[in-house]
Amino acid sequence: MKGIRRCRYIALMFLTVFILLMVVLVIKICTEASFYIANSEKQVLGMVYDRNGGVLFDGNESNWYEDNFFVDVGNLIGDNKGQMTNTLVAQNLEKLSNYSFKSGAIADGKSAIYTTLDHTVNRAVYNAYGFQKGCAVAYNYKTGEILVCTSLPSLDVTKGYDGIEYFESGTLISKNMYRTVPGSTQKISTVISAMEVWGKDKLFSKKYSCSGHYTNLNGDVIDCHNWSGHGEQEIQIAVENSCNPFFAQLIEDEELDLNAMIKRYRKLGYAVNDDDLGYIDIDGIQCEKASTTLVDQHEFRTQWGCIGQGDTMVSPIQLMMWQSAIANGTGRMTMPHLIDHVTDVDGNITETASTSFSKQIFSAETAGTVKQIMLTNGANHYIYSTGISNLGVKSGTAQVENGEKENSLLVGFLDDPNKPIAFCIVIEDKNSGFATTEQIAQIMINSISL
Repeated sequence: MKGIRRCRYIALMFLTVFILLMVVLVIKICTEASFYIANSEKQVLGMVYDRNGGVLFDGNESNWYEDNFFVDVGNLIGDNKGQMTNTLVAQNLEKLSNYSFKSGAIADGKSAIYTTLDHTVNRAVYNAYGFQKGCAVAYNYKTGEILVCTSLPSLDVTKGYDGIEYFESGTLISKNMYRTVPGSTQKISTVISAMEVWGKDKLFSKKYSCSGHYTNLNGDVIDCHNWSGHGEQEIQIAVENSCNPFFAQLIEDEELDLNAMIKRYRKLGYAVNDDDLGYIDIDGIQCEKASTTLVDQHEFRTQWGCIGQGDTMVSPIQLMMWQSAIANGTGRMTMPHLIDHVTDVDGNITETASTSFSKQIFSAETAGTVKQIMLTNGANHYIYSTGISNLGVKSGTAQVENGEKENSLLVGFLDDPNKPIAFCIVIEDKNSGFATTEQIAQIMINSISL
């Protein structure tokens, strides 16, 4: 009898385990089938829309769109062809799958991604570049909604990839997500870090003289863009003048602890020296993090890196994010997102975005002081070129391709509670055309409606 009972228990146990495994299998099939269908040749994909309901991607591959309808966002939104992988569509295929386990593939399903982008504004910014190349990104620094993210050259994904070997370099990526030489926009990070080390009063008490160049203790020469020099300056005027010798002397100041500066740079999100680079995730899209080399405050490479050249590299997205921590006055970045909400094949909302913030990367006092420095710079030097008041900005000129070309950058924010915009604009090879970063900023900000 005991043997029979034991066999019953064993049989019951195996039956229970079998039923549980079958339940798990069914649940797995129901929940993951759309993923496998989305990545198969039989996929039926839905739509991607902008914040106003305009189409940014059509999974039905309709051909009624006018030529270059999607070109301003082509290398950001992407498609499902496999040529571009770090894009919104490629990283969110499952969300777009018009498939349900119950009904199978549904050609007129309602799976869709509703983005935060404004297609009209992106197109206006794209057109403002003319024949020049570069990228521009802007977001609401209160909510994190990315409104503009255009990159040139780009492509209209409805045209396919014939002749891909002849595409211009950078066509298949959104340059906003990839590191570039920041030029003098880097000086904002240096101001923040020095203020965190010294405090406001001590930093503002520092004065250095510029004669047009500065020879550091190693005998290296740091040149100023103004060959006649700027004379004696304190931090506000040095930022407005974007004076390289001032910042070289700041870094070399015997009272400045370079290790303390490195700590602040890392807190901002830089990979310093041999640190792992890492990525910022934006709805599945990988955005490269900043990096720099800081080894000796008396050497050219370290000083040059803190000025925005040398080994320093930053993505436009991250440059923009730092602006949010300044503009908000909190020292915490508003984390950006592209997806507002997602609907499934039946039209039900399955995912909704929420605003999130980074950890504290610098103090609120530093944020408030740097905010005023940038607003003063905007009022004194940019109100006439942009026609926009309450604009906090810092420009930069970045030497690239071994100094053969120069890129122009502009980072900043609009100090307006009704239009809280932070941005970064890059024009590559600034002498290749007539557009300026100020003109693009004017068009972008004036076009945005919240």
